[in-house]
Amino acid sequence: MADPFSDSAQERAGRLVAEPTAGDNAAPVSVGELALKLKRVVEGEFGHVRLRGEISGYKRVASGHAYLSLKDDSAVIDGVIWKGQVSGLAFQPQDGVEVIATGRITTYPGRSKYQIIIERMELAGEGALMALLEKLKAKLAAEGLFDVRAKKLLPYLPLVIGVVTSPTGAVIRDILHRLEDRCPTRVIVWPVKVQGDGAAAEIAAAIRGFDGIAPDGPVPRPDLIIVARGGGSIEDLWAFNEEVVVRAIAGCSIPLISAVGHETDTTLADFAADLRAPTPTAAAEMAVPVLADLRLTLDSFGQRTERCARRYHERARERLDALVRVIPRRDALLGPQRQRADDLAARLDRGLERRVTLARGVLDRSAGALRISMLDRQFAASKARLEQTWRLIESLSHKSVLDRGYAYVTARISGEVAGSAHAARAAGALTLHFQDGAVDARVERAGGRAYEKTSPDQPSLL
Repeated sequence: MADPFSDSAQERAGRLVAEPTAGDNAAPVSVGELALKLKRVVEGEFGHVRLRGEISGYKRVASGHAYLSLKDDSAVIDGVIWKGQVSGLAFQPQDGVEVIATGRITTYPGRSKYQIIIERMELAGEGALMALLEKLKAKLAAEGLFDVRAKKLLPYLPLVIGVVTSPTGAVIRDILHRLEDRCPTRVIVWPVKVQGDGAAAEIAAAIRGFDGIAPDGPVPRPDLIIVARGGGSIEDLWAFNEEVVVRAIAGCSIPLISAVGHETDTTLADFAADLRAPTPTAAAEMAVPVLADLRLTLDSFGQRTERCARRYHERARERLDALVRVIPRRDALLGPQRQRADDLAARLDRGLERRVTLARGVLDRSAGALRISMLDRQFAASKARLEQTWRLIESLSHKSVLDRGYAYVTARISGEVAGSAHAARAAGALTLHFQDGAVDARVERAGGRAYEKTSPDQPSLL
């Protein structure tokens, strides 16, 4: 092996351009070729592995993929969960939770690092599961989802009850049977999966679905909702610890009873519900009263009401009798008032007569003045109409026409008006009437025209 500190080695290290030299036993490779070789070696050597570690830096990006790191006391490895695997996880990953991740080791040449492509992730035992549960509980409690002051009162006698549970299990049969025994009511079942993949999403959708029913729609809106499931391990009940279910329960406007598991089982759904029932059967008992007890209570109230009414009637009669004994007789009470009424009636008659007499005098005087006034107005109006008519007659009189220089012609013998040339020629002897007098005339023929002979030498044209 050549000495790296020899003169020839130092000389090669200071060269500007690479040249093949004696002793080199490998051709140079590119960075990409080296990264590909490393990737093949790592993937061929390890393949699928299961790693136990604590989640750190978990984040889900817009593409749907998730990135995180798994660490222990001595090392850290980056991890990737592709979008398809993220949706299939049985829990929501959170920082600080210890998990066992199954996947394949590979490299990421873009950053010169190795990582694990996670295909499956599980909690590392019940301790890790409880730690995750406590972290989620603290987070939701800080947001006020478990606040007791936000709890709604249950209706005393719901007409419609909505049940969110599996349609095939014993839970729904127990609820229906218990309701039938206590107080039959209408039940609407929203079937869901109560464990396994997708169970939490179905449960949350069912709660929101019941809450979204319109009050006057074709499907009756429940007055109460029961979310129920039978007993099981913490893994079996985990869907009721999911954040999506807890938020759906806390946001529901309909009163809700949580009946998940047996009496010792507790889920986050129980903290968010308005009331927790130890079992599904107990939830049915809490939902409705016993019909027989209700009828007995109503009968008791009816009897008490009747007794109270009878006692009130008796005491009122006693008070009335006591008042009757101390009230004065009718004549004693009304005698002075009758006399006063008679006196006022007499005074009223006299006052009315005097008032009528005065009014009649005023009316007579007013009527006389009114008649004179009306006659004066009528006379003035008649005078005005007469003067107007007279002016019209004068304007239409033949004298006014004569005053404007006109004349009218009459037959001298008959005295009738000759209103045309034919009548004038027929009359022969005429009289012409002017404003200041009349003139006699006669008609002669001269070229078909009539002339007045006022003098022998000068005819006048008619």
